[in-house]
Amino acid sequence: MDIVTLLPFIVLIGAMFLMTRSAKKKQQAAVNMRNQMQPGTGVRTIGGLYATVKEVNDDTVLLEAAPGVHLVFAKNAIGAVLEDSEYNRIVHGDEDTDLKGDTPIVPDDASSLTEPAAAADPADDAKIDLGKKDEAGDAGPGAQGAKSDEKSGGDTDAK
Repeated sequence: MDIVTLLPFIVLIGAMFLMTRSAKKKQQAAVNMRNQMQPGTGVRTIGGLYATVKEVNDDTVLLEAAPGVHLVFAKNAIGAVLEDSEYNRIVHGDEDTDLKGDTPIVPDDASSLTEPAAAADPADDAKIDLGKKDEAGDAGPGAQGAKSDEKSGGDTDAK
């Protein structure tokens, strides 16, 4: 057999090996992260629930979502173990002093990015004339008679 015919198979097997290797590394990192959970740690589940770890068992985790609300989750359902500062910022809305540095604050909407306009007159916004009424009025009574030959009221020739 020639090496040229074996080359595509060798490349395919090598690519499959590299893909499975990186997937195994990611899976091992997730297992290590879940094993590092301790009571009092803030976590985010794969469903987006933020909670505090109360108890860690072999396959399950007892989470406290709110004071007095305890939930049992599988360890595999934990998506991320959060640092205390990040958990407090997300759940409690605590502002970090690091966030108030020199970085500009981006507004929620673009209204503050435009120049402030002069105060608009409320009478201008009250009624907007689109001109449709004038076009129908200019047609006159003769135009109404011309349309009488056309079918109206949903009548069609189809049977």
